Formats: sequence, C-alpha cells, structure tokens
Amino acid sequence: MFLSGKTLTTANHLTVIRLTSIPILIFLLFFPQRLPSMLAAMVFLLASLTDFLDGFFARRWHQVSTLGKVLDPLADKLLVTAALIMLIPQGRVPAWMAFVIIAREIAITGLRSIFLTEGIIITPSVWGKGKFGLQVLAIFALIIHYPYLGINFHTIGTFLLWFALTVTLLSGFGYFANFYKYLQKKQD
Repeated sequence: MFLSGKTLTTANHLTVIRLTSIPILIFLLFFPQRLPSMLAAMVFLLASLTDFLDGFFARRWHQVSTLGKVLDPLADKLLVTAALIMLIPQGRVPAWMAFVIIAREIAITGLRSIFLTEGIIITPSVWGKGKFGLQVLAIFALIIHYPYLGINFHTIGTFLLWFALTVTLLSGFGYFANFYKYLQKKQD
C-alpha cells in the first residue's frame, strides 16, 4: 500500500517543509525589490537544501519510504515551477525557457505516474539530480537578481539557466528512452 510502512519519517517531514515553503516563496516573489528578493532567495535555498537533507536522512537512517520516493520529486518540481513562474513577470526568466523546463517536469511526472501504476518506482538518474542542482543554482541567482559585492547575479543566473535547460532536456530524453525500452520489453 502507498502509505504503508514508514511514512512519518524525518526525511518525509523535510519534504513537507519544502512543500510548505512554496507559498512563502510565492508571496515574497510578488515584491521584486532587493530585500524581498534576498529573503525569497534564502527561502528558496533553504527549501532546496531540504532536498539534499531528506535524501541523506532517508538513506542514513534507513527511512526510505514509498511516500518519500513519490513526494520528494514532486516537491522539487513544484518548488522549481513556482519560482520560474513568479520570475517571468519580473523579466528575470524568459517565458519560453520556463515553459520548456516546466513542460519537461510535467512530462516526466506523467511517466513516473504511468510506471507507478505498473508498480515501478522510477528514482532520479544522475542527470536528473544534476538537473535539479543546476536549476537551484540558476533560480537562486535569478531570485537575488541585483548585484552584490560586485557580482552580477542576473548574468550568472541566466548563464546557469541555459546550462540547466540543456541538462533538463538531456535528462528528459533519458527518461523517455528508458520508457520506450520498457514498452518494447512489455510487448515481447
């Protein structure tokens, strides 16, 4: 059963914290000035760090659960999607880039759902984990946006977003290739 076993784990609590940080992030991103941008960047960074921590605790303390395997990647996608959407009207993220990244996330979530109905849980690939890390770095810099200490965060964020977009697409192709192989095996 989906909720059987260990569900109220430290790892899953961290995932829930990531999910509950999203409305706070959205609220702060309604205000494009320096202070709210810096606060939003901190919320985003802390929420993103919970992704590393929940995985660490789940493995270290043997708290891996079916709920965590499903909820963790969903929380990542919602966090990234919310941030990208909120950065579009501020001119910090091109709408087409956000659309491509979000479309890929929705497509992969759909694939995961299909596999889940077959009783198969797809864990993130190395490319998928790298993709999330690059997205976090890019979005973090784009949320900060303003120059600090002589560092142009918008330029750095834009460069990282291009890199993240490339890895996002490559990892998406990998998931679809695996899905295609699975369908071929199933037909045999």
